[in-house]
Amino acid sequence: MNISVVGTGYVGLIVGTCMAEFGSDVICVDTDAKKIASMQEGMVPIYEPGLQELFDRNRSSGRLRFTTNLEEAVLHADVLFIAVGTPPGEDGSADLTYVLQAAEEIAAYMDSYLVIVDKSTVPVGTGKQVEDVIRVVLAERGVEIPFDVVSNPEFLREGAALYEFMHPDRVVLGTESKRALVLMREVYRSLTLNKVPLVETDRETAELIKYANNTFLAVKISFINEMANLCEEVGADVHHIAACMGMDGRISSKFLHPGPGYGGSCFPKDTRALAHMGRTHNSPMTIVEAAVQANAYQRTRMVNKIIGRLSEGGSLSGKVISVLGLTFKPGTDDMRESPSLTILPGLAAAGAELRVYDPKWEREAEWRLSAIRDQVTFCQDEYEAASGGDALVILTEWNQFRQLNISKVSSAMRGRWFFDLRNLYEREYIEAFGFFYECVGR
Repeated sequence: MNISVVGTGYVGLIVGTCMAEFGSDVICVDTDAKKIASMQEGMVPIYEPGLQELFDRNRSSGRLRFTTNLEEAVLHADVLFIAVGTPPGEDGSADLTYVLQAAEEIAAYMDSYLVIVDKSTVPVGTGKQVEDVIRVVLAERGVEIPFDVVSNPEFLREGAALYEFMHPDRVVLGTESKRALVLMREVYRSLTLNKVPLVETDRETAELIKYANNTFLAVKISFINEMANLCEEVGADVHHIAACMGMDGRISSKFLHPGPGYGGSCFPKDTRALAHMGRTHNSPMTIVEAAVQANAYQRTRMVNKIIGRLSEGGSLSGKVISVLGLTFKPGTDDMRESPSLTILPGLAAAGAELRVYDPKWEREAEWRLSAIRDQVTFCQDEYEAASGGDALVILTEWNQFRQLNISKVSSAMRGRWFFDLRNLYEREYIEAFGFFYECVGR
């Protein structure tokens, strides 16, 4: 099978590499010449556990290639995945500029039957728009070339994307074309041999499935965070509540972990996009709207919690806060919509100096925190970050933060506050080292 992938961001690169691992001949295309050149030299532009090994193996075998030449990619492909960005607009809607531009350019080069697959997360009706754009360009060329547009949403969790691509719960295929289904079944043959179910549905339903999936999980996170906040006010323990809820088979224990709020490239964008779709189609998504508001409040609450404990009159002037974790979750270098991007500027605005460490901060932290750069010191490990701190704040639950040498941390710090915003430790254990312990919901 000849496959091309337009876009070499997180989704596109994972899709291309895994398809090559399945044995397909894959070309990945991008307009960023510098990025393509670096990948041709063997450098992976993102961090994902296990990706470099798969990338190297398939690039060396010749099954995975990179180019800036879209014509080459289109003429190569039996199936072409569109995996470009769909950034959120001011109103929360998904910006389809790059998707429709890709469709227009694909149509300029295609010369035989092609299955075009929307892999990017896109709102309902995007497949129809892509189809219309391609038909217009083909008409302008004066040619009749058969094609199909399929919706095939991705469900990749950063930090576990390779495993989830190769061992998915399901693969969703949205099309009513039997010809396209035959090809798409062949694309995913390696998975169906292992009994992974194919969900074959219409295109509009497939487009909405991804939003329903992500927003439900975001609602679940917002719910347990609100329960945690109530627990703090009434003296209850959210860990026990979440554990008991998780024992109910109708609920399950997943995504019942309170913290500083959800982030990343999917949940914030998809909740806002679904809320916008609801408003546009006169079907308000009130629960989703509430989850968006609750998530924003949760981040602000974390800032206020820290300021309230450390300050007199709301000022943190002269205070040094040691921060562990910047990425929105462990196992990735992605800081998009991370709680740290609200919490750190909030502390800096109150006058704090920040000593920061994250195992994968180098790619994004400098520019994402540029507005407060003069108040941030990037450190080489967690103990350097703790040095001289009046308070320690855990923002991301990297494994190495779960087993800190608390005695060493205590000796390095000058203050006694320990804000465990991921609930990694027990109160009694931390307080035994002379700290004032604050967590979420206990």
